[in-house]
Amino acid sequence: MTYKYLIMPIYEYEHIDKPCLLGKVFEVKQSIKDDELNKCPNCSASVRKLISRINISVPKSNRELRDHGFTKLVRRDDGVYENVTARDGESKVMLRDKPETLPNLKNTISD
Repeated sequence: MTYKYLIMPIYEYEHIDKPCLLGKVFEVKQSIKDDELNKCPNCSASVRKLISRINISVPKSNRELRDHGFTKLVRRDDGVYENVTARDGESKVMLRDKPETLPNLKNTISD
């Protein structure tokens, strides 16, 4: 059995003049394909769509960074860096002036 989830974005609207019971600013779940509202669904007063902050998920652990294709080098000494996101075949230590210890970026960067 296959389940399909429908995720509806939440948009913020602001009353242009006097607010109603929904408040000066209110939220509405709408499809991306829906036209933006120009009237309040509660009182029919004029409203405008607001630009809202978005939530961006950022990898938090070294494993998540590696799984997303990032390489993280941590300085351990002068010219010595630890590759905390090393993949199979990569050196855990990177030394300045030793290119053979550099991470292989061809494994992580693609078109």
